[in-house]
Amino acid sequence: MASAKAARSRGTPVKENGVKLEEGLNVFKSDRFDAQSYVQSRCSLNEKELRQFCANLFDLKKAAAEEMRRSVYANYSAFIQTSKEISDLEGQLSSIRNLLSTLATVNHDLAEGVKIDLSKSVEGSTENGSLTFEDREPSDLEKWLVEFPDLLDVLLAERRVDEALAALEEGEHVASEAKQLKMLDPALLVSLQNSITERRQKLADQLAEAANQPSTRGGELRSAISALKKLGDGPRAHSLLLNAHYQRYQYNMQSLRPSSTSYGGAYTAALSQLVFSAIAQAATDSAAIFENEPDYTSELVMWAIKQSEAFALLIKRHALASSAAAGGLRAAAECVQIALGHCSLLEARGLALCPVLLKLFRPSVEQALEANLKRIEESTAALAAADDWVLTTAPTATRQPGRPSSTFLGNTIAFQHKLTSSAHRFNLMVQDFFEDVGPLLSMQLGGQTLEGLFQVFNAYVNMLIKALPGSMDEEANYEGSGNKIVRMAGDEAQQMALLANASLLADELLPRAAMKLAPLTQAAVKDDLRRRSSDRQNRHPEQREWKRRLVSSVDRLKDSFCRQHALDLIFTEEGDSHLTADMYINLDGNVDEFEWFPSLIFQELFVKLSRMTSIAADMFVGRERFMTLLFMRLTETVILWLSEDQSFWDDIEDGPRPLGPLGCMKRKVETFYLDMKFVICFASQGRFLSRNLQRVINEIISKAMTAFSATGMDPYSELPEDEWFDDICHEAMERLSGKPKAINGERELNSPTASLSAQSISSVRSHGSS
Repeated sequence: MASAKAARSRGTPVKENGVKLEEGLNVFKSDRFDAQSYVQSRCSLNEKELRQFCANLFDLKKAAAEEMRRSVYANYSAFIQTSKEISDLEGQLSSIRNLLSTLATVNHDLAEGVKIDLSKSVEGSTENGSLTFEDREPSDLEKWLVEFPDLLDVLLAERRVDEALAALEEGEHVASEAKQLKMLDPALLVSLQNSITERRQKLADQLAEAANQPSTRGGELRSAISALKKLGDGPRAHSLLLNAHYQRYQYNMQSLRPSSTSYGGAYTAALSQLVFSAIAQAATDSAAIFENEPDYTSELVMWAIKQSEAFALLIKRHALASSAAAGGLRAAAECVQIALGHCSLLEARGLALCPVLLKLFRPSVEQALEANLKRIEESTAALAAADDWVLTTAPTATRQPGRPSSTFLGNTIAFQHKLTSSAHRFNLMVQDFFEDVGPLLSMQLGGQTLEGLFQVFNAYVNMLIKALPGSMDEEANYEGSGNKIVRMAGDEAQQMALLANASLLADELLPRAAMKLAPLTQAAVKDDLRRRSSDRQNRHPEQREWKRRLVSSVDRLKDSFCRQHALDLIFTEEGDSHLTADMYINLDGNVDEFEWFPSLIFQELFVKLSRMTSIAADMFVGRERFMTLLFMRLTETVILWLSEDQSFWDDIEDGPRPLGPLGCMKRKVETFYLDMKFVICFASQGRFLSRNLQRVINEIISKAMTAFSATGMDPYSELPEDEWFDDICHEAMERLSGKPKAINGERELNSPTASLSAQSISSVRSHGSS
């Protein structure tokens, strides 16, 4: 572990040294390189520099080993093809050598035949003469030549492989010595060589036949392959070794019969045990017999990859296909985990086959992932159609059978929050979904998982938008919502519950669940959940970006909510506008009968915000910032409408009706200014006076003052002090909030709002409750 951390801490030097490797070697290539001086310069280093130098050498060694491994793995196919071609060429050269030897033998035999004929002629011509030859005893070598073929045949018949190998080796030694010393007649030497070749081939065939027998196992198989390698047929021996292990696990697989009702994990475990045990044993035997020679190692890797691909296809057909089609991500993930667990054990033998399995399993897991997300979306949509949009805590947290304790703990925390029924269902399904993300990480599907979950959440937000009254015409065609039926949220409490659902899911529940996409150590599970969530968000920018997109989706719901309520304030059911220039143009100059009070639409805005604040206080406990931003946006929506309503400003500036005499204009200026000050006052009191809102109101005031200045009056000189407007605004807020300013139980008669009519109050109340 310490070495791994040290290697990570020196990640940058490894890269730099790898880049400058060639440059560093140039020192040794120089003609003026002095080994003695170089060594002395290194010996003068202090301890710290020596440690750094050793570390750099170690990193260079690791980088070179890694580069060699990548190069070997990247050129397996070409390497094996070249090796086979070299083997074929060696075989052809051997055949040519044998043919040349045979040709020389034939020529020699022909020459000997001519000599024999001549000798016979001589015998015929002197048969009556005195030429006689004494019979001589055969030599030991000649006796051995007669007995040697029979001895080999006996050893081969009795399958005494070691003795046969020794005999063949002895025969080759005798033939080689006889050829060098010319101890044998050429015809006898050729006969000996042919006998050795014939018996060698027969022994090789016997060994190959034995290796192909299913009953040949363990040491017997290794002995046969080793003997065949000693005979000089290494490529054939290695192929037979791999084929023997293949045939053996294929034979064992006959007892493994998958069925549609069987458990996919059990089938995967049994098949994984057979296949990867065979590959592991083949790797062990290959290393023991062929001693990791590159040619044979490459063939072993290619064979192991082929077996892994065949294994993956079987798992996909009998275990993953049905799970993936039904959206069984948990079952598919468990099968993949089992297979990867067995496969990873081969890495100790130098076989990294997990990438092969991951590549083949990925489509099935992606299918299961998509089906699972689709099921979450459809289940949530079904509940949204009947959701009463009332916030409740979830029922008793029950731990699901077979789930780890972390699930129970996470769900317990989630149950402390209030959501509507569809949001509770969405959250629980997502929490359960994230328990199965282990294989998704190893397959590098974490990003795809986050994207799929974002799309599901976005579709849920679209349904929440459709639940807002008045949004059907404008928002019905959101992608993902389709023609799904959603129950309307009738009153403000239900509509704010929609926002509570979306904001809690996006801000806390979904990001906390998504933290499981980052690998956790056992110790990290015991840490405080909130601290862990904060730390992990700082470490994973991808998840921070994902959370930002969730919040952006919630902003769409917030915009629809604010737009709907702003339009309800501005327009009547018949389509007439409450926010027109006539609000100010129609004012007369009779100050005695005038009631100093904000305009009706701004009274209604204040009452609505006050009512919503009271409702939101119970819904957004601990999330007051979201509530503040919501009311800030609602206020901005109304004021921006006024700022951008060109017809309003056209009537103020160039309308058909003049602004009137100086007295009327003074009252209009004061009323308009009072309305804007009233908005600033209650927004500031409610802590949702944003800089943007302040800027827009100032621009509106400046624009209105410019319009009034065009008539020849100086509006700023006609306005009372700001304290006068502030008093009216604060008293108006008290009166509209049901807390009137009183003296001895009665209204203050000199108050600017003392003459507020009952009709004005009743109209505000009736409109706000609608």
